Amino acid sequence: MSAVTHGETPPPDGLGRRLSAFLFRHPHLRLGGLLAAPAGWLVVAYLGSLAVLFVAAFWRLDPLATKIVHDYSLDNFRTLVEEDVYRKIAFRTVGTAAAVTITDAVLAFPIAYYMARIASPRMKAALIVAILTPLWASYLVKVYAWRIILQEQGVLNWTLDPIGLAGPGFGKYALWLVFSYLWLPFMILPIYAGLERLPTSLLEASADLGGRGFRTFRSVVLPIAFPAVVAGSIFTFSLTLGDYIAPQIVGTRQFIGNVVFANVGVAGNLPLAAAFATVPVVIMVVYLLLARRAGAFESL
Repeated sequence: MSAVTHGETPPPDGLGRRLSAFLFRHPHLRLGGLLAAPAGWLVVAYLGSLAVLFVAAFWRLDPLATKIVHDYSLDNFRTLVEEDVYRKIAFRTVGTAAAVTITDAVLAFPIAYYMARIASPRMKAALIVAILTPLWASYLVKVYAWRIILQEQGVLNWTLDPIGLAGPGFGKYALWLVFSYLWLPFMILPIYAGLERLPTSLLEASADLGGRGFRTFRSVVLPIAFPAVVAGSIFTFSLTLGDYIAPQIVGTRQFIGNVVFANVGVAGNLPLAAAFATVPVVIMVVYLLLARRAGAFESL
């Protein structure tokens, strides 16, 4: 006798049911199916564009016909190495990115430590909101606001004039200041997340063993928080390395992004722009490998 009672519809036993049962028994395949579309789009849009960038870096521009010739050579990379101006721009960009990263790390650590270990829950929430609020404002609005502050008749010079001082004006110091302000939240939040996981028992054990404040910081706090600092530096370093708008607004010298933008739009030398654009990509790949060895990805 059939197990199905009168009036009941037997469950379907088709391909859909068998596929559902198979995916239920293999959760990894189910997860892979859900992520296939976004992961595929990432491969096409991001990795595909990088592949086109690398291929275009080996092309060349015919100076007479002003046409791109699809002949593969290392002429563009040879130009970047041999021309002094491109070497200076590359070192200037990397040096500024490093200076901004160090500055943000020094400024962010005490703020993050206060938020994670000292502040009350209400104060902690207020500080998190204060740190996140600048991220809601437009990038251009913030940069142009700094231009108004730093200009000759700006707020900074007006404030410093009574004591006989003046602001940095526009240039490398202004750019360092603006970048440090723009990317500071990206350094504070990873360090805060890392310090929140710091066990209080370790601090108490260090105090019981006679460790003073600096010794505890050096031997206990800093080693545990270092991966979080490296994680924050990924954001500050990479964002500075690829920026080309702030140098145009508050700076007086070119960065890698400015040269790439000029060669794409004005000069029309796409192969040289692609070759120069590979420089920050290679630098960040090396940087990410070093950050991975430092355990930074465990703090993200």
